Amino acid sequence: MKWITSFCAVMGLMLVSLSASANIDKTNPYTMMEQVGNSTFTRLKEQQNELRQQPESLKQVVEDEFMPYVNYRYAGLKVLGNHLKHAKREDVSEFLVAFRAYLVTSYAQVLTQYKDQQIKYAPHKPLKEGQRIVAIPVEILQVSRPPIKIEFKWRKDKRSGEWQAFDIVAEGISLLSSKQSEWGGKIRSNGLPAVTKELTRLAQTPIRYEKGK
Repeated sequence: MKWITSFCAVMGLMLVSLSASANIDKTNPYTMMEQVGNSTFTRLKEQQNELRQQPESLKQVVEDEFMPYVNYRYAGLKVLGNHLKHAKREDVSEFLVAFRAYLVTSYAQVLTQYKDQQIKYAPHKPLKEGQRIVAIPVEILQVSRPPIKIEFKWRKDKRSGEWQAFDIVAEGISLLSSKQSEWGGKIRSNGLPAVTKELTRLAQTPIRYEKGK
């Protein structure tokens, strides 16, 4: 689905440089998104030549700068859904490792699509006391194309009080829900280890820039 590609590209572009700014406010998801977005595009512009010469280095960029701020474990367990009840603990652990590696490769690949996009942020809204989930809409502005309207979902950690991204909704469809549907049938037919094996294979896909881009 095209919107999933757009999601990954935007998600990666917005979050990949989180640690590049020491003053990121992780206690407010609205402020966090703006601070991250403002620093991300500058970073990618500065490193374009280097990254084009060594596309695989995008995986390390994602590892270092992106993944610490994505709640991949929570997202992975949500993807498993009801299958979690009947799965072996070791199978779940192996799936989460493969799921994380799959995300790293996916985000690294879509970062090759960077073309000086701009982001229009939603106005800040007060968070309710005890609120742990928030969906924040943004618009991705593109030259000669309609804006992409999507919602990022963030979850607050009980202990640290910090927010992490875990899902996105585009065209009314959740990325996690779509993956749950896609992989759920394969888990039922072939078992969780088979899906883990497939994700491990996909995670090893080399990163490539499209010719002429």
